[in-house]
Amino acid sequence: MALHIIKLCVGADSLEDLREWVSERAMSAIAAGLEPHTTHTTRMVPKRVDELLDGGSLYWVIKGQVQARQKLLGIETFTDVDGIHRCRLILDPSVIETASQPRRAFQGWRYLPQEDAPRDLDSLGSGVNELPADLRRELSELGLL
Repeated sequence: MALHIIKLCVGADSLEDLREWVSERAMSAIAAGLEPHTTHTTRMVPKRVDELLDGGSLYWVIKGQVQARQKLLGIETFTDVDGIHRCRLILDPSVIETASQPRRAFQGWRYLPQEDAPRDLDSLGSGVNELPADLRRELSELGLL
């Protein structure tokens, strides 16, 4: 069973903000002759790398709600210019919208077991992804999605 990571998407006010950022980074990578994946740098290195890379994703919390995920492609460790050990999460450029799931603010990232991860929005049935985001969020908070 896959293990995931959940993290606050600091600086993004909406799912569209995240998608624009990912698209810009992917286009920059392509222009530089690199793979179009995106990366996210964290300080803490996951210890359960094998489980994360066995189908895991990075779930993004935007404005207090889990709203999207990106598949984890790789995890690299490195030392930055200040001599601090860091971790680079290599992510698929596809941003997959999920059912909204409320989350309190937290620092860093956390492991997210498969059974606690929100489902992808397109797996919820026809028509759900056509509802306005605010309505989907309210229905999710009420336990109706």
